[in-house]
Amino acid sequence: MHSKKYLIANWKMNGLKGDLNQISIIDNFIKKKNNLSGLQCIFCLPYTILAIALTNRKLKNIKFGAQDISNQLSDFGPFTGQISSKMLQDLKCKFTIVGHSEKRSNGDNDADISQKIQTASKNHIKVILCVGEGLNDFKSKKSFIKVKRQLNLSLKKNKKFLKNIIIAYEPIWSIGTGIIPNNKYLNNFFYKIKKYLKDEFKTKATVIYGGSVSSNNIDQLKNINLCDGFLIGGASLKSKNFIDIMKKYYS
Repeated sequence: MHSKKYLIANWKMNGLKGDLNQISIIDNFIKKKNNLSGLQCIFCLPYTILAIALTNRKLKNIKFGAQDISNQLSDFGPFTGQISSKMLQDLKCKFTIVGHSEKRSNGDNDADISQKIQTASKNHIKVILCVGEGLNDFKSKKSFIKVKRQLNLSLKKNKKFLKNIIIAYEPIWSIGTGIIPNNKYLNNFFYKIKKYLKDEFKTKATVIYGGSVSSNNIDQLKNINLCDGFLIGGASLKSKNFIDIMKKYYS
């Protein structure tokens, strides 16, 4: 495992200004603990509260990111409703998710995602690239073929930025079902992803797991070989749940 471990929270379409108090509680917990060596906590927030969080100087133990960016390569222009990576850089935002399964299901394709990586990296924003297979791919035993294709199309034009990209594997077929792939399956999958990235792109990749991560299953998931951390959805909205995950991850 890499020396650095990641717990990345994706708040999705959740959170008002008052909910940032949950992050303050988590920040204070990290501050008081001395056994969280190498832990990097990143909260990817809606734009409406992301700017507030980024200007809160009291939050010193947590980094913040966006949940998506525009695929436009220009910094500004006639693109209603879109947020460019230049705008995020102006806020000193250091991270963004791209390629989340929910964005892909709404029309994002691999070409869009490749351009998002390019524009984010140009503006010194690290990318959390989500990849994963649907139920049909899983049933037809084409899971890795699908993920390998996503990686290739997203990264082949962005090779020089690979050191600043975190790969988040999310088995889409299992999300929301209560079914977590067993560790034998996940161990094999993480090995394949890292081997492919090493062989094809000559990079030692950081790869994390995303998919219904909670305090109820972290004891199983933390034993995935070669896993560098987790992308956490609903369980990151309340400080108690997120802190429980941290405690179990480091126990």
